[in-house]
Amino acid sequence: MDIATITGILFGLVVVIGAILSGGTGAGLFFNLPSLAITIGGMICATLIHFSLPQFLGIFSIVKKTIVAKIPSEPELIQQMVNYAAINRRDGALALEQEINKASDLFFIKGLQMLVDGQESENIRELMSMEIQYLQERHSTGKKILEFMGASAPAFGMIGTLIGLVQMLANLEDPSSIGTGMATALLTTFYGAFAANLLFIPLAGKLGIYSQKESTIMEMVIEGICAIAQGENPTIVREKLHAFVSKSRREEVKATI
Repeated sequence: MDIATITGILFGLVVVIGAILSGGTGAGLFFNLPSLAITIGGMICATLIHFSLPQFLGIFSIVKKTIVAKIPSEPELIQQMVNYAAINRRDGALALEQEINKASDLFFIKGLQMLVDGQESENIRELMSMEIQYLQERHSTGKKILEFMGASAPAFGMIGTLIGLVQMLANLEDPSSIGTGMATALLTTFYGAFAANLLFIPLAGKLGIYSQKESTIMEMVIEGICAIAQGENPTIVREKLHAFVSKSRREEVKATI
């Protein structure tokens, strides 16, 4: 679980709500149902127009991925590959079949199964690379949805503000209502800016980071599986996977042989 995402959202809420409560005007002033309907409802409608319904409904699993990310660590992955290379050199590829039941990652299991089945490294690379490509496309679509929502929420907030200003200016015969009317009109801009900058834009950025990291880990899996399929010794497998890690971290992730 990504504690940073949860912490950022919670502390962001605390900061904003704390600023509202400390203002002395009362929290009720910052709640206006029509303003929320214009900002959030308009954003949802625009997103439905821009994307298909299945893509929109997939936003929930996308947001979940930014909070609950199950990505293997680099040291653990490199050590596993080194161990598999040693088993393959010592006992053959069929001896790795029992390792399949111990793995939990479906992509990892797919690679091991093809290795046990005796597939050539070229076939393994081709099939598994296709899976990375489609994963990146799905993540790219999810990122675009969040970015679009981050752009449309402030836009509909401004639309709500304009609606409020028109309604306020139509009732100028009562000067005492101008202040309240202006405050209500500005609420939609507040809702849009708040939702975009605390939720949608940061979540889109986090999804992009996790997508890149997951793709890198999957590429490491491909390189490791292909090296084992070619009969490389554990040292060569380790050195190939170290190419994915910065020089400053290679001692940290160095696997034992």
